[in-house]
Amino acid sequence: MPIAGSRTLIAEGQRALAVVRALDSETRLSMLSLLSHSPMNVSELTAAMQLPHSTVNFNLKLLEDAGLLEVQYMPGTRGRQKLISKRYEEILIKVPGAAVTAQPNIVEISMPIGNYRRSDVVPTCGLATESKLIGMIDDPRSFFEPEHVFAQIIWFRHGRLGYDFPNNLPHGAEASELEISLELCSEAPEHDMDWPSDITVWVNGVELGTWTSPADFGGVRGKITPMWWPINHSQYGVLKRFKINREGTFIDGKKSSDVSIDNLKLTDQHQIQVTVGVKDDARHKGGVNIFGRRFGNIEQDLLMRLWYEFREGERPYIIK
Repeated sequence: MPIAGSRTLIAEGQRALAVVRALDSETRLSMLSLLSHSPMNVSELTAAMQLPHSTVNFNLKLLEDAGLLEVQYMPGTRGRQKLISKRYEEILIKVPGAAVTAQPNIVEISMPIGNYRRSDVVPTCGLATESKLIGMIDDPRSFFEPEHVFAQIIWFRHGRLGYDFPNNLPHGAEASELEISLELCSEAPEHDMDWPSDITVWVNGVELGTWTSPADFGGVRGKITPMWWPINHSQYGVLKRFKINREGTFIDGKKSSDVSIDNLKLTDQHQIQVTVGVKDDARHKGGVNIFGRRFGNIEQDLLMRLWYEFREGERPYIIK
């Protein structure tokens, strides 16, 4: 997506792959260079490149499919002519992975939902990017496809997915509160507005709580769910917040247990393991859908917020 008010493209996920492939050619780079000066029609570009018309059209299509060209149809001497210009002056490629934001006494880490490290799921199951399915539906082996890092929706009947967050607690600091938030719902065949499921979140093996999702929401397209996704399939979820502090664990502000943040032993860990799943012995074993920032109703990945304070007598460790 472009940065507002500029000609800069931020490309990530499947869009980034298309952009990188389109730029991997001296011919196409030369075309973009020529189009930097002024718009050109296909005949003008063919003459400037001194290439066959078919070769120019082939390369133009790759650039256009990647969203790098602006195409207008203008009146010409023989009907309409295709006028082509370069859309962006700058392209930023975002590499898949966690995005870390630091503020005074809080660290926020956004983890793409496809960037899990451990998968133990049972069908029905599957995953998809914002533009296509990954692997085969109802085949747990698809969760190990290299493309899984680009997933924007993930579903399974029961089992678990595990994520490894970096532990960015500053030296000399103690965690006072940790929150995990993500968009979730049940997993039914297609969708079902009366399909309860007990969805659990763990941190470092410690259970933060179980939320009973009332439904697998569908029938109405999610606000950011792509148009290619069938309307009768899962469309959106509910944003849930699982929090743990010194007073206990909470789901959306309601206390679920007396287990405290000290039980996570965060100061002894280089990473923070977050697990999402449905237990084998759950009362409502109705599966789970996990929505990324390009699917559902909420433009958010799996988000962890970690609040901290410095121990008495300790000073912040600052890296210059």
